Amino acid sequence: MAQIAEDLLLLLLDNASAQPALERQRRERVLAAAVLLDLAYACRIRPAVAEEGVEPGRLIALSAPGVPDRVVEPAFRLLQRRPLRPVTAVKKLSKSTEDVLTLHLEQTGQIRRIRLQANRFTHPYAWPLTNRERAGQARSALLAALFDRRPPTPSTAAIVTLLHAADGLGALLSLNDRGWRWVHARAGEIASGSWVDEYPTGLSEVNLAVTASAIRTTLT
Repeated sequence: MAQIAEDLLLLLLDNASAQPALERQRRERVLAAAVLLDLAYACRIRPAVAEEGVEPGRLIALSAPGVPDRVVEPAFRLLQRRPLRPVTAVKKLSKSTEDVLTLHLEQTGQIRRIRLQANRFTHPYAWPLTNRERAGQARSALLAALFDRRPPTPSTAAIVTLLHAADGLGALLSLNDRGWRWVHARAGEIASGSWVDEYPTGLSEVNLAVTASAIRTTLT
């Protein structure tokens, strides 16, 4: 399951308008990056290192087994063709990832599609959540990591990293200046990869943090 990408889009849709709370260009890029991080957490991709004969930092596909998932498979197939720089992979995937992800969430019954008649809306559809439980859990985990300094789950750490890099945390939070100073400091810690030291982690978490570090620079 593309948990990182799914949770991120559900969080962005969890508002009164039931429309994405982040403007299109940044949203498409962070969702594309989130799909790549789902693959990294499953240890199906990682950045290349010098001794592999590939330009260091390029994302490479691995032979690790994985359960086919319609959301992440296009990204995996893209990297199977050849290693790509993170910026290139994000750019290519940003063209279609949101549509695939939205359709998947709709078909699995997590959101529903409502066509909007008035032309004044930025988007022709609204996507209200059918059940707020999952989005609520994701939001609670994000707030706990940012404000209570609880060790973030891998999915939460990835979401914070992506939104922090894209200057997109304002899509989820409304804070005063003091609150933003706190959030940016804590989000910066998480984005640096320090979260892997906050509790016992394994190869999946380390690979996620390393890949996130390579990808987040494409969002700034």
